[in-house]
Amino acid sequence: MATVVAFHAHPDDEVVLTGGTIARAAAEGHRVVIVVATDGRVHDTEGDHRLTELRCSADILGADRVECLGYADSGYGPQFLPDPPGRTRFGRADVEVAAGRLAAILREESAELLLSYQANGGYGHRDHVQVHRVGARAAELAGTPRVLEATMPRELLCRVGQLARLVGLPEPYEKQIMATAYAPRATITHRITVARYGGLKRDALAAHRSQVRGAGARLLGVLRRLPAAVSGLLFAREWFVDPALPPGARRRTLFD
Repeated sequence: MATVVAFHAHPDDEVVLTGGTIARAAAEGHRVVIVVATDGRVHDTEGDHRLTELRCSADILGADRVECLGYADSGYGPQFLPDPPGRTRFGRADVEVAAGRLAAILREESAELLLSYQANGGYGHRDHVQVHRVGARAAELAGTPRVLEATMPRELLCRVGQLARLVGLPEPYEKQIMATAYAPRATITHRITVARYGGLKRDALAAHRSQVRGAGARLLGVLRRLPAAVSGLLFAREWFVDPALPPGARRRTLFD
């Protein structure tokens, strides 16, 4: 059995991009460690409930350990807020320092695999772009043999946006962002089947209560009433790119 470290920017990212993969790896007997760069707080007035929600989500998915590197959330959008007193926003973090913190966990765990993000950060969030930089450097420092970069097929995301418009729900991202978001299907190397763990992914997502509002809350309410088998159909796959493989190589498991 192997140790997998899933490195994410914020609490709840672990579910959206890798929840099914984490649950499957844990169910198959692998040790899974979730590391988030930030505690999810953009403003110091916010409480630490997001880390509490993260631990609840990790328990649902079967992860063995949860760690936070301690940075502040950089926020999303054109305005890059100043650092809060005594803390650094992850988007401004010194890559070597942050990578050293993550590398220490990778060494301590003797991790065989690091789950990280692509260079575009999926949809361009500055913290997600920084996850790629820090994750790649940490793997070098720790000698972690493999890195898989979590992603989604861009074509699927565009179809989801079209469907959302039809039923009156907000699109995942603005059109100009979706044009370059995540990865073209032809470049994805790993397609992990996680249908069996759809119910766990749904419940782990629901654990992040503070992040589900408005139309998202209505949608989550519908999802929570669905049988696990139906949730499995909705969350049937998760996708990764192995930068060491040729684009489009077809792998079906993390260790294939």
